[in-house]
Amino acid sequence: MRFVVCMENAPFGDFSTDDLTVGRLYEVISEMDGHGMLRIVDDSGDDYLYPAKLFDQVDIRDSTAERLHSIFNA
Repeated sequence: MRFVVCMENAPFGDFSTDDLTVGRLYEVISEMDGHGMLRIVDDSGDDYLYPAKLFDQVDIRDSTAERLHSIFNA
């Protein structure tokens, strides 16, 4: 499991960032290698692709990651 924190939500090209909150933690569902895109569940509750440059990775212990995953998917 991988988690990121949103560092900016300014409009980014054709990508709407209305459903991202700066400083909020998001779980990465998948990554498009070589394309710089992350699929996350945003504030709308749906999963979308966003440019990875809007986020910073957060290192979390496995036990904490498992607990967060359970919370996010409840």
